[in-house]
Amino acid sequence: MRKTLTVLAAAGLMGMTAIAAPAPAEARGNGGAVAAGVIGGLAAGAIIGSAASGAYAYEPPATVYYGAYPPRDCHWVRERVWTDYGPRWRDIRVCR
Repeated sequence: MRKTLTVLAAAGLMGMTAIAAPAPAEARGNGGAVAAGVIGGLAAGAIIGSAASGAYAYEPPATVYYGAYPPRDCHWVRERVWTDYGPRWRDIRVCR
């Protein structure tokens, strides 16, 4: 879908530039408008061309699978802890 929209946008842009009324050729300086037009056209062409190509420069690395971990024997133990405010109880997880 993205590729189709990009190609249609590029075709529409080219059609609009072909229909636009051409200005008469003059041999005087116009403030770099021609250079700006050429640079802008090259930039737009590069952007549209890279979007339409669909090629990606980055390929994610292959997924690595490891064997399953052995089951662990875990259980919860309630232990008494001494604090500045006196004895307290806390739950801790004990695994073998």
